[in-house]
Amino acid sequence: MVAGRNSVVESLRAGIPAMALYVTGRAHEDERVAESVQLASEAGIAVLESSVVELDRLTGGAIHQGVALRVRPYEYTHPEDLASEGPGGTLPLIVALDGVTDPRNLGAVIRSAAAFGATGVVVPSRRSAGVTAGAWKASAGALARLPVAQAVNLTRAIEGYKSLGFFVAGLDAEGRDEVRNMSIADGPMVLVVGSEGRGLSRVVAGACDLLVRIPMASGNESLNAGIAASIALYEIAGVRARRG
Repeated sequence: MVAGRNSVVESLRAGIPAMALYVTGRAHEDERVAESVQLASEAGIAVLESSVVELDRLTGGAIHQGVALRVRPYEYTHPEDLASEGPGGTLPLIVALDGVTDPRNLGAVIRSAAAFGATGVVVPSRRSAGVTAGAWKASAGALARLPVAQAVNLTRAIEGYKSLGFFVAGLDAEGRDEVRNMSIADGPMVLVVGSEGRGLSRVVAGACDLLVRIPMASGNESLNAGIAASIALYEIAGVRARRG
């Protein structure tokens, strides 16, 4: 289930295969919901009146804003499929998530990755957040444009990228260099982001070519994955712009 006005209308605009659109009575007053109803009708997708209680149940408690879209199960891509050029022929940039279990953080990372020209996002197939209604909502529709891959073994996937000529940087509070000074940002690269608090696992950190940090005032708490990824991707885009 895709929940929320922005996520639903972006999904319908992108032509994602859907089976039914659920709308509460008052939600029709919103322009995005009205457009969603029109797009669904034109695509032959069933438009069904629903109660707020029913939408709460269908979306698993996600903030749906009175509208939700039932789509076919999300089709993850293969990790190697992310290794091609980015939008407009830009250098590939892959974001890998290690131990991030909150779908909202996954959605936020996908939103930032799409904004800064990443090729895609790769997540482990086990003990990790997947593409759920919460992730769709947090991505603000970016999931309709940016592919997500699942890796049975994240470390093996990272090694696979390295064999294809990628450099791998892991975000870590104890990293030697600041992310803005990365020497590898102007080439094909993978940015690995760990969970808040625990950070990168030992095995994944060991697979990285280098560990980089986001400079913060001393005593501050760690950033969550969505915010950390957004800052790092912004800095990488800046490095590439200066060296391009």
